Amino acid sequence: MEALNLPVPAQLIGPLWIGVQILLILLVGYFLQRGVARFLTRMGERYPSLPPQLLLPLRGGLRWFIMGSAVIFVLERLGVSATVLWTALSGFVAVAAIAFFAMWSVLSNLLCAVLIFTVGPFRIGDVVELLDTLDKPGVKGRVVAINLLYTTLIEPAEAGSGSSMVQVPNSLFFQRSVRRWREGDI
Repeated sequence: MEALNLPVPAQLIGPLWIGVQILLILLVGYFLQRGVARFLTRMGERYPSLPPQLLLPLRGGLRWFIMGSAVIFVLERLGVSATVLWTALSGFVAVAAIAFFAMWSVLSNLLCAVLIFTVGPFRIGDVVELLDTLDKPGVKGRVVAINLLYTTLIEPAEAGSGSSMVQVPNSLFFQRSVRRWREGDI
C-alpha cells in the first residue's frame, strides 16, 4: 500500500530522465552532423583543389554515420542491445546481398530485353550469329521470338537433321559480337 502513497513526480523521474537523455543524444547528433557539414563546406571553399564530387558523398556519408550512431545510442537507452541490432542488421544485409546476387542474371536479361526493344540491334525475322571470337562461329539462326528473358532462334537444318530452336539469354547479345542479316537481305 505504500507504493500508492508515492508522489506522482517520483514515479516519472526514471522515464523523464531517459527522455531527457534521448533528447540530448538526438540534439548532439544533429548539431554534430551540422558542424561536420559546415566544416567540409568551408574546407571546400578554402581549398578549391578538393573536388565537390568528393565532398558531397563524404558529407552525406558522415551525416548518415552520425545520425545512425545517435539512433543506436537512443535504442540502447531504451534497452535494446547493440549486439542484437548489429546481428539483425548484418543478417538483413547478408540476405539482401544473396538475393541480389541470385537475381542478377534475371535482372540483366530484363534490362537487355528493354535495350533490344528500344535500340533494335535486330528484330524478328533477322538472322543473327553470336560470335565467340571473330574467327570462331557461335550460335546462328533466324529470330522468331523475343521475350523478357530469351531470344528464340531457329537454327538452319544441318545435313540429315531438322532445324532446332535455341533460346539465347538476352544478355549474351551485349556480351558478344553479333553478326546480323536483315530479313530481306538473305
